[in-house]
Amino acid sequence: MSIEIKSYLIYKLLNSLFLGLSVGVVMSIYAPLSPSVYSLGGIALAIGMMGLALLYEKILTIKWFAISTILVESIMLIVVLIFLLIKFDYMTSLMIYIGYQATFVFGGYLVRAETILLNNSKILKNIDILKQIGTLFGMASSYIFYKIYGQQSNIEQVYDMHYLLLIVQLTVVYFAIKSFASKISN
Repeated sequence: MSIEIKSYLIYKLLNSLFLGLSVGVVMSIYAPLSPSVYSLGGIALAIGMMGLALLYEKILTIKWFAISTILVESIMLIVVLIFLLIKFDYMTSLMIYIGYQATFVFGGYLVRAETILLNNSKILKNIDILKQIGTLFGMASSYIFYKIYGQQSNIEQVYDMHYLLLIVQLTVVYFAIKSFASKISN
């Protein structure tokens, strides 16, 4: 197998930790957007997912799984950096929404590819358990973070949370690359 399983399991744990930590931030970041943006985003998401599904016969390989995984995690890193580096306004909110939607396009593909390519119930069980542990720990950590920093405005709390998200996402990218290092070098 060309996937380094130990690194991949760490990647899945940290990826879910990021998810758990970020659940609260998107509500504040998306606040400036109108509901019609979500409708357009949903349409684009459905079209993107259908387009990707049409390519399954060519892209359900470890090589494309590695490329897609690293692409998705790199987009998330860029989204975090956009929030930290650009003044928060409507356009920032829209760019972040588009970044998240772009990663969601790959969601179905990545789950299918992971199941097909790993094809091992013990590994898949461990992935699912680690994903839940990461999500729970991330949500609990974000709850504690927001309770400690409760005196700040929502956007100040979200901004501060992004420093933690940056550290986590840099680590996520590192383990995603490490998981596929032999595939990337080929």
